[in-house]
Amino acid sequence: MITSRRIGTIIGAGVLLMLEGGPASARPSSGTPAARIKHVVVIFQENHSFDAYFGSYPVAANPPGQPAFRARPRTPSVNGLTETLLTYNPNASTPFRIDRGQSFTCDQDHDYTAEQRARNGGLMNEFPRYGALGPTNPRQFCHQNDLGDFDTVMGYFDGNTVTALWAYAQRFAMSDNSFATMSGQSTRGALNLTAGDSFGVLCGPAAVIYGNVPACGRPVASTATPAPTNGTLGTLVDDTDPYWDVCSAATTAALTGPNVGDLLDTADVTWGWFQGGFTLSSDGSCSSSHPLEAYDRAVGVDPATDPLRFADYVPHHNPFQYFATTANPRHLPPTSVAMVGKTDQANHLYDLTWFWDAAHAGSLPAVSFLKAPAYQNGHPGNSDPLDEQTFLVTTLNRLQRLSEWKHMAVIIAWDDSDGWYDHVMPPIVNRSSTPLDFLCGNQSDGPGARCGYGPRLPLLIISPYAKRNYVSHALSDQTSILRFIEDSWLDGARVSEISFDRKAGSLLDMFDLARRVTRRLRLDPTTGLSHRAR
Repeated sequence: MITSRRIGTIIGAGVLLMLEGGPASARPSSGTPAARIKHVVVIFQENHSFDAYFGSYPVAANPPGQPAFRARPRTPSVNGLTETLLTYNPNASTPFRIDRGQSFTCDQDHDYTAEQRARNGGLMNEFPRYGALGPTNPRQFCHQNDLGDFDTVMGYFDGNTVTALWAYAQRFAMSDNSFATMSGQSTRGALNLTAGDSFGVLCGPAAVIYGNVPACGRPVASTATPAPTNGTLGTLVDDTDPYWDVCSAATTAALTGPNVGDLLDTADVTWGWFQGGFTLSSDGSCSSSHPLEAYDRAVGVDPATDPLRFADYVPHHNPFQYFATTANPRHLPPTSVAMVGKTDQANHLYDLTWFWDAAHAGSLPAVSFLKAPAYQNGHPGNSDPLDEQTFLVTTLNRLQRLSEWKHMAVIIAWDDSDGWYDHVMPPIVNRSSTPLDFLCGNQSDGPGARCGYGPRLPLLIISPYAKRNYVSHALSDQTSILRFIEDSWLDGARVSEISFDRKAGSLLDMFDLARRVTRRLRLDPTTGLSHRAR
């Protein structure tokens, strides 16, 4: 029988959200990963499938003038793009390599229903039809087949472009069997990472909510302003901005129920969500922005004069702003560096700069989530793999210089696939049969519009405790990261009776917790190649 430490009744749903297990402690149990790993840093990137980044791993084309990648001896194989899939693919277009100079691509269609239709019940043969979109500005690379149809969705990058990611896989551990928890877009991935579900919507625009809930209206500047509700709850199925965030657009959504921040607060474990551009300008506006700096330099454009810029802060990428208990609507800073990770006016939500301030002050939170500014988050249409690489390498180089590195685990994960082709049919662990669903079971397991798993995504663990040059085939999903945190610091608590962390596979196959090897891999942010490794 499940014992309840804290029970909250969800309004009108007849469902209890429960935290499972006995009293949690800020000190980890001796048998948990956190007995050895004192800090977990989750770097949550954007919008690429496994095949898009690792489909040809570990073999790169190595054209002249580009960073060359050559695999280490005895590198294990991955479930990637075989010669048959490259030549006789069931889709209307075959997969093709995207060159380093073409890495700023157009965005693809990756909404909830489109992703299900693209995989077509396991045939995996409708990606160009349901996933491909055209460019939104003329600088984007958007591939067309012989008939003139857009098919960028079938492209993939290799170790000459995502060089650093391949290098990290060589030195540490990666998975080729990890999936989005559900089909759908960025907000769903962020909510699954931190709450294990996208159900619990109090209010939101009808176009992005499954269920009869009222509209929220414009964003508000205080959590003292409650979200409108009619007593029922819905499921979020698309991107929309959070209600408790002054940077949000007019159409917003609000959720109820606990998230991992609530659990960590109850257990008195320090934590924080750190996002690029979170600090408001002096006039109170959400206005910081950047051009594609790394990509511009790679193709001979001066970033300083590039008029194409992207706002750093993306409200719908911040999952904690959807919940009144963990929101920081006015983006208030912490009262001091010593309070980073603790509860004050910032409520655990910060600009990225505060993460490094805390690290340098020796007060790194136990659990940290890092979100890059938009131009470095990897999202096609506003970012690219080269700028993403700059962020990842710069971040990891700095982390490996900290004294905390010897007891740290860095998890690099992605929020969704962007619709990019991946040849593996995800296992259906949660059926959903609604008008929004396509071949995801003939009934729904729990609330509707929660078809899962979604597409296969990259996942890497960088840590002194990570297995070396290891590919895990153990089944996992985005909520496996949530489970890792829960098992490490929360005595195995789970967010609710219906949250996906209850079904999540473990990440422990990627670790060797019995033996720490304090190795480091410092890379060049531009090339992704090693300039000093030991």
